[in-house]
Amino acid sequence: MGLMKHLKQNWQLYFFMLVPIIYYIIFRYVPMAGNIIAFRRYRAGSSIFGDEWSGFKYFKQFINDQSFWRAFRNTLSLNVVYLLFRFPMTLIFALLLNEIKNLQWKKFVQTVSYLPHFISVVIVTGMIRELVSASGPLNRLIAYFGGETTYFIALPQWFMTIFVVSGIWQSLGWGTILYLAAMSNISPNLYEAAEIDGANHFQRVWHITIPSILPTITTLLILDVGGLVGSSMAFEKVYLLYNPMIYETADIISTYVFRMGLDSGNYSYATAVGLFEGL
Repeated sequence: MGLMKHLKQNWQLYFFMLVPIIYYIIFRYVPMAGNIIAFRRYRAGSSIFGDEWSGFKYFKQFINDQSFWRAFRNTLSLNVVYLLFRFPMTLIFALLLNEIKNLQWKKFVQTVSYLPHFISVVIVTGMIRELVSASGPLNRLIAYFGGETTYFIALPQWFMTIFVVSGIWQSLGWGTILYLAAMSNISPNLYEAAEIDGANHFQRVWHITIPSILPTITTLLILDVGGLVGSSMAFEKVYLLYNPMIYETADIISTYVFRMGLDSGNYSYATAVGLFEGL
């Protein structure tokens, strides 16, 4: 009776809970049934349960496929390099923002640094292509100083640099939010005591700020490391930037799955690779 009374009193809250629950059931859990085609020989238009059983055939196939391991290597290397540069730069930028005493200037810097996060990936990739194109601003600057025009987007060795630099620009400001929130909980008395003891700005940051936000740093680092092999978040950006000339360094697991599944029609194989990535 107590439960029914509680449900009647708070039915509005439970009603609103139904929306995300239904969303996850329809778009997250129900599609999981489609993973069965990784173990079957699926043909477009047929039932996912009706074709012949193939077992681990497609898993063995991609394990022996050099193109898959190239995509795996690219996924891992892009994410590792991106993490190695973005993570410390985000922390340093947050520490610098925390040291700004002029509130108006601080808000201005935060606003400017947050804006790239809200720009569509399509627009960002368009800006990148325009910037590094043969007639773009970067090549014009190089030509001005006597250098040769370089079509960066068509050279495999430049893709990682373009991906990492643009990613840092897009996420640098947004990534400081949690750090700044953690820093706001640090007692000002600690800084005052350290200043009385003669500690300079660097010493106060090193001995007070960083130790105080260390749990936040650790948590964010663990979350970032946990997504090193995953490539779903970078799919749109990579897919819009790359081309066959730079598959060597740009093809990642999610774009490889897309090409194998939708472009080549090898749905069972692509599902097996996608299932591996999800695990």
